[in-house]
Amino acid sequence: MTPASPAPRGVYLITPDEPDTARLLARTAPLLAAGATWLQYRNKQADTALRHAQASALQGLCMRYDVPLIINDDAALAHAIGAAGAHLGEDDGEIAAARALLGPDAILGASCYDELALAERAVAAGASYVAFGAFFPTLTKRTTRRATPDLLRRSAALGVPRVAIGGLTPDNVGPLIDAGADLLAVISSVYAATDPVATQRAYLAQFQPAAAGTAQESP
Repeated sequence: MTPASPAPRGVYLITPDEPDTARLLARTAPLLAAGATWLQYRNKQADTALRHAQASALQGLCMRYDVPLIINDDAALAHAIGAAGAHLGEDDGEIAAARALLGPDAILGASCYDELALAERAVAAGASYVAFGAFFPTLTKRTTRRATPDLLRRSAALGVPRVAIGGLTPDNVGPLIDAGADLLAVISSVYAATDPVATQRAYLAQFQPAAAGTAQESP
């Protein structure tokens, strides 16, 4: 994503810790087909070999559906498989080094938790989007940091897409979108749902009222 590209909006799907690569692909393909904006490969339980195999397989799947693949915590793996980019937490390496490795067009994201200052530093170092959270209690990752909608509003001046993550459901994301969240990062709320595709579509529907209102105001 280059600075001139339109800001992405929608569901930023993150994979669960799935050890079976075939099952991971089977679970993910319908969600890509149903309109995921980006996919992040994240598997905290996998060893190096499995991570490479799964990331490579997902890269092929993402190319089929024209969905950018972003690798969690590992810019080197993203570079090795030709992924669209990488996402780094505060302990996962320097944004500037990842930008130098992946090139100017890579999608490079940074976890900024509940701190605007972290986001400002990340963008200055070359991040092309920032992620804030957790906004709500979540079982995916233990954290005491809690972001607020006001943080999304105050970060608008950064000029990059803002991702909301942490305890999101289709019922609680409306205020986050209204505050400026461009992408909703979700894992278990979609993958573990009784009907993952329907749940993803419920998230996407939360972006529609504002668009409909804009259309009604047009001459």
